Formats: sequence, C-alpha cells, structure tokens
Amino acid sequence: MPVFSPSSRFTAPQASFVAGDWKLERLTPPSRLYGANGLRTGADGRVYVAQVSGSQISAIDIDSGAVETISPMGGDIVGPDDLVFDEQGDLYVTEFTEGRVSVLTAKGDCRVILDQMPSANPIAMHQGRLLAGECRPGGRIMELDLDGGAPRVIVADVPMPNAMEVGPDGKLYFPVMGTNEIWRVDLKGGAPEKVAGDLGVPDSVKFDSKGYIISTQVGSGEVLRIDPRNGERTVLATIAPGLDNCTFVGERLFVSSISGQVNEILADGRVRPLVPDGLNWPLGLAMGADGVLYVADGAFVYTLAPGDPLQVAGMLFTPGCPGYVRGIVATRPGEVVVTTALGHVARWNPAAQTSEVLASGFDQLHGVAVAGDGTVVVAERGTGRVLAVRAGQVENLASGLRQPSGVAIAADGTCLVSEGAGGRIVKLSGGRAETVLDDLAQPQGLVVCGSRLYVVAAGARELVEYDLARRVRRTIASGLPIGAPEGVTPKFLRGVPPLSGPMGPFAGIAAGPDGTLYVSADAEGSVLALRPV
Repeated sequence: MPVFSPSSRFTAPQASFVAGDWKLERLTPPSRLYGANGLRTGADGRVYVAQVSGSQISAIDIDSGAVETISPMGGDIVGPDDLVFDEQGDLYVTEFTEGRVSVLTAKGDCRVILDQMPSANPIAMHQGRLLAGECRPGGRIMELDLDGGAPRVIVADVPMPNAMEVGPDGKLYFPVMGTNEIWRVDLKGGAPEKVAGDLGVPDSVKFDSKGYIISTQVGSGEVLRIDPRNGERTVLATIAPGLDNCTFVGERLFVSSISGQVNEILADGRVRPLVPDGLNWPLGLAMGADGVLYVADGAFVYTLAPGDPLQVAGMLFTPGCPGYVRGIVATRPGEVVVTTALGHVARWNPAAQTSEVLASGFDQLHGVAVAGDGTVVVAERGTGRVLAVRAGQVENLASGLRQPSGVAIAADGTCLVSEGAGGRIVKLSGGRAETVLDDLAQPQGLVVCGSRLYVVAAGARELVEYDLARRVRRTIASGLPIGAPEGVTPKFLRGVPPLSGPMGPFAGIAAGPDGTLYVSADAEGSVLALRPV
C-alpha cells in the first residue's frame, strides 16, 4: 500500500484500506498544483500561480519549490486564471469561469471589482491603473474602476486576447490567440497594430529588463523572445504544447503550463523544473486492446503504457483534438470515443489527428460506453438523461435521473448507470431505471468485469465491488485520494466557450484484461492501479 505523499496537493483525512486479495499502487506521481495558469511575482520574491481547475491560488518558493495555498478551493475566488499585485500588496484576480474580476486584499478580504465580464482572463496593472480583458472571440480589453464604477473600453472585438503587459513605450501589448499574433494599442484607445505574427498560438506577453517581449506559445510549446520594434524572434526554450504564462523574478524567467508544471528557463536554454508536471483531475479512463490506458484530463488526454510515463495523446490546441475531454472509451485500435465539456460526442484518432462529431448540443456529458453493435451510450448530467447515439440519430434511453455520471455495458448488453446525486446504480430497461445497488456516496465511474461491478464512490473515497449474480457487496478499497478535500465544497465551474463548457470532477475507472482496475485519483491528481493477488 503506498503512502500518499505529503508533497502532493491532497492530505488524506484517514488511513487507507485495501482488501487482502488486492494490491494498490500509484502509476503516476501526485500533482502539486491543480494545473498552472497565470503567474505573477510577489513582493516576497515568490511566484504566485492561479489554478482554474482547482479554484486555487498558490505561492511557490523559487529555490525550494515549497508551495503555500493563498486562496483555497472552496474559497471566495472561483476559477482564477490570471493575477496581478498593486503597490499595496492587494491581489487582483480574473475569475475565468465566473466572468468577473475580484481583489484579495493583503488583509485577506475579498470583493468583486467587476462582474458580467465574460471569459475574464488577462489582467495587468500600470501606474495604479487596472487593465483586464476577455479571452473570447470578440473580446474587450478595458480599464477598470478600482471602486467598482463603469469600465472604460480600450479596444473591442479582439479574437481571444490573453495575458498582457504595458511595454516600455507605454503601450499595451497582448497576444491574440485567434489570429496567432501579438498586438499593441495606446492606453487611450484607438486602432491596434500588429507587432508579430505567424507564431505558435501566443497566450502571454511579458517584458524582460532589456525591453524585449517574452511570450509563451500554447500550441508549439515554445518560449519566444520578440523584438517589439520589428517582430524578430528567438526561441529561448521548447518545453511542450500547453504553455500558459510567464513571470520574472529579477532576471530569472519562470513559465507555467496548463497541465500543472512550472519551469525556470535558464540562460543557456536549459529547463529547470520548479514544480513537476502533473494532472489537473484526472477524469475518465479507458483501456485499449493493446494494453494502453487512456487518461482524460480535460484540456489534455494522455496514454499510459506499462512501464512508461504519461505521454500526451492530444490537447486543446492539437490539430484534430475534439475539445475538453471528460468521458472516454476505447474502440478500434488507436481510436476512442469521447464526451467533451462543450457537449459533443466524438470519435477521435489521436495519432492521425482526426476527429468526427457524432452528436452535439448536450448539457454536461460525463461517462460514455459503446455497446456490442457500436451504439454509443452517454450520461448527460445536466438534464438527467441517458442517451444512445447510433447512425447519426439520438435516442433517449432514460430521463429524470439525478445527475447520471458513469455508464457501463454488461456482458449481456444491459446498460448500467451511476446516479451521482441519487447514490445508486441503476439498470435501464424499457425506458425505466431499476435500482441495482444503492446507499452509495456520489457514485461516479463504474466498470463491469464478468459478473462483478466496480464503482468509484467519490463521496466516501471508496471502491465498491458488487457481484451481480450473487448480489453480494463489499468495499475493496477506502481512504483513496478521490473527491474534494475534507470539509471543502468545490464551487461549480461554469463554461468558457469556445474552450470549454462547465468543468467538474468525474473519477473514472477502467479494467485491464488481467483484472487490474485503474482509478482516477482526482483529489491528488494521479492514476491508481488495484491488482488482484
């Protein structure tokens, strides 16, 4: 039995238990952060990092790597994406999923500066003036009134502006993800002008001490230095697709990645890990016929082969990626069917970088399964429905369920569904839902192996086994790093189109051919394996 590391983001509230005929191991290391988005240097010399997925802000010691929580999950700040300090040490934060800007004062008080700002994301402070923008098609960049008055629009109709900074010339520089360019504009307003183009999908702009732009590229994974006078660029480092933001501590440059890593870029181009890479959740799991495990982690999907580390199969900005992936099931070799947070059901071939939308327009899709005849079955948590997708047609299999989450198909073709808010597993028959197993705490992922059903009960941090033939139930593991931290009720994360719909946890489970069970340990951000002994 592993000891769950104190260096992870999760502290176990109780000792773990595993039944004697099972062995538990961790396949991936625990994550220290809930992703890593906006970065900003504090007056104390630490790097402050916003984490959308975990609704958390943390401060990192740049030498020891020690992480301290500044604004916790379940607190006043929800879905923070970017942040900036004023001279008094107050921290201004864009809450991406909430569409608002708030301030966390040095005394610990929190208040909203501006709401009704869709996809509020980039933020900067210049000579006491607070600037913020909307990372969406047709986004605005505005100067905000610190006392909550009406904002002043500096520039409008920008195709997805992101993390920005005022340059040495007093103009505002910002990446435009929708055009793959960097623009600048006078703070008084007026027409913006292009500074550089044909980049790697820039998502941040900061300035070094010599007045050069430093910009992360979410698509290519490059860190670029760009001359603002002529657009000439130099590659400082190439890390991996998914870079998000950057900050300087003196002359030292630090870069964040959506996946959760924070790296220092050294003068010779080498990369020094400050916080190692990790997982935001993870969510759904699927076992391929080749023994490769697929791990859905929202913005990223990974593969995990025996004995190998996680490999990126695709991410939001990879060609052909169907979007923010939550549910996943393996079908033909190299192919999966997924549910996305934007409400799509899609068939995806990561290696070929192709995907096909099978159906769309749904509300908070979670689990997915494929029946023997190729019918795709999905759980639509937002409406309480379970749907079948075949040949371009959608059929309603069940309605009125209380937050359906996981889906599994038994050997006899029976469709089983976990009812998260109902605390039970149901069997669908003739449009009705019949209880198979109840008294479960927030059941989510489920899988059938022969005559046995395995359920992740996230609310109790348990893995439950149920013999469908003998109707015998037992808990084979408890005290698992699953679900929210003790005493915390996570805030609902609204959607941020076109990047994602509503986000939230879904602790998946998959089974290997040898009977091994793979579980999403979303509390600590790892993948666990339970093996029969």
